[in-house]
Amino acid sequence: MNHTWANIETLQPRVAKMLIRSIEKNRLAHAYLLEGSKGTGKTKVALLLAKSYFCQNRDDGRAEPCLICMDCKRIDNGNHPDLHMIEPDGLSIKKQQVEHLQKEFTYRGMESKQKVYIVHHADKMTASAANSLLKFLEEPEAPTLALLLTERANAILPTIQSRSQPLSFQPLPREGFLQSLREKEIPNVTAHLLASLTTSFEEAIVLSEGDWIAQARTVVIQLMSELYERPEQSFFTVQEKWVPLFKEKHEQELGLEMILLWLRDLFYTQVGKDVETFVDQTNVLQQQALSSSQEKINKSMGAVVKAKQYLHAHVAHQLLMEKLLLDIQEG
Repeated sequence: MNHTWANIETLQPRVAKMLIRSIEKNRLAHAYLLEGSKGTGKTKVALLLAKSYFCQNRDDGRAEPCLICMDCKRIDNGNHPDLHMIEPDGLSIKKQQVEHLQKEFTYRGMESKQKVYIVHHADKMTASAANSLLKFLEEPEAPTLALLLTERANAILPTIQSRSQPLSFQPLPREGFLQSLREKEIPNVTAHLLASLTTSFEEAIVLSEGDWIAQARTVVIQLMSELYERPEQSFFTVQEKWVPLFKEKHEQELGLEMILLWLRDLFYTQVGKDVETFVDQTNVLQQQALSSSQEKINKSMGAVVKAKQYLHAHVAHQLLMEKLLLDIQEG
């Protein structure tokens, strides 16, 4: 899909208005820090901004690129000679990657004097890479546009933050996200779960492929129901259903997130707010709310957060889940 500033404005109105105004007045900053959770449109905005920056046919005083000139097409195809991308090499962005970028920028622009570089996951720069980039930001090769993308702005070197104009991306409106999922013929109950698990439409579509997400949802409902009604049975369910289904680390993370979402729905039920995720389980949640206190639910949510941390410490998954069940029971 060819994105325009008009449709970006419906997703991220504040970011779009600020950039449209800057483009139209020819007052773009030399560096922007695009910060927001996954799937909020940071990459779309970065590429569209690059199109507006390079477009040969953009009318003066208008932000919209033409989308059909050679520059726009090359950006779409990922082969524009004056647009450079940096992504983590393994777990981090290395100093050599930034140095390579600087070397590229010492050459004259291939087809214009302008250059743009996009740094994905800018928070994953090593200290030496960040310091190299800082020098580059302080002495930009004019005219140069730097776009730094991150989900964790607080992990960016403060000196880099101070030399970049921040653009904060808000989570996508839930109802519009749900409607988009329904249009893909995703069942309503699954759509609600996906909308709680991710703000990325692309990720939601990937998760919806096959029947894993539906199976996972069923097992979570069974486990959480047993935990409140027949707690001794829940340990058998972990062994017989949970462990075989949640094999990979990312699946285990999603499973814990679903338990957290169940507890959040339980909290919402407790305080008289509408359930958001398990929308077909309101009767079960209402029954559980009668035997729970807000303090107990908060403690249970804290136990899930702790379990997520242990997951990354390579604790055996079944032991981790059994410990979590005990923690939730004890409250």
